[in-house]
Amino acid sequence: MTNYGDEATVREILTGTGDTWAVVGLSNNTARAAYGVARVLQKYGKRIVPVHPKAETVLGEPGYASLAEIPFPVDVVDVFVNSALAGEVADQAVAVGARAVWFQLGVVDEAAYDRTRAAGVSMVMDKCPAIEIPLLD
Repeated sequence: MTNYGDEATVREILTGTGDTWAVVGLSNNTARAAYGVARVLQKYGKRIVPVHPKAETVLGEPGYASLAEIPFPVDVVDVFVNSALAGEVADQAVAVGARAVWFQLGVVDEAAYDRTRAAGVSMVMDKCPAIEIPLLD
């Protein structure tokens, strides 16, 4: 399998790209992976921005229904939607000027990866930041 997140890119996104992470698919459902990952990101000093159709406040942060509705710059877009929808989210991330896109474990869209990289935006795919970030210490 192709490695869609070499160690240097993973490290750069987690440490050098910025601390505002839009988490697409994040809701108050504590059983979902997005919730646990967002908590880990907060623990490591990241500002999480919930993006979900419900636009609910999660982990103390106000939510937005879409990336386009966030009224401030976003550094990283962390994508917790299924692979069939993820490419559209990656395109939206590029459109709003995100500096990086992160597709969670099991989320793969090779065409979206190629488009995002071609737009000059860093990208990691099929990895989990909550697994990767503690490894940086």
